[in-house]
Amino acid sequence: MKKNMGSTDRFIRLFIAVALLTTFYTDTVTGTIGHLMAAVAGVLILTTFISFCPLYSLLGINTCKMRK
Repeated sequence: MKKNMGSTDRFIRLFIAVALLTTFYTDTVTGTIGHLMAAVAGVLILTTFISFCPLYSLLGINTCKMRK
């Protein structure tokens, strides 16, 4: 897998994931929607740590700066 996420993109994803998990664990959002938000947060965290987004590959998006 070739990296296709830049550092800004990774930071934004991590920030959103933390916000989603916070609303879930503080019982602000419960039930099916809460579990769905936690699952989305998990996917965001996973893609943040591996710096690869499969959806970006399908759409041809690359936010990672290339090193020369």
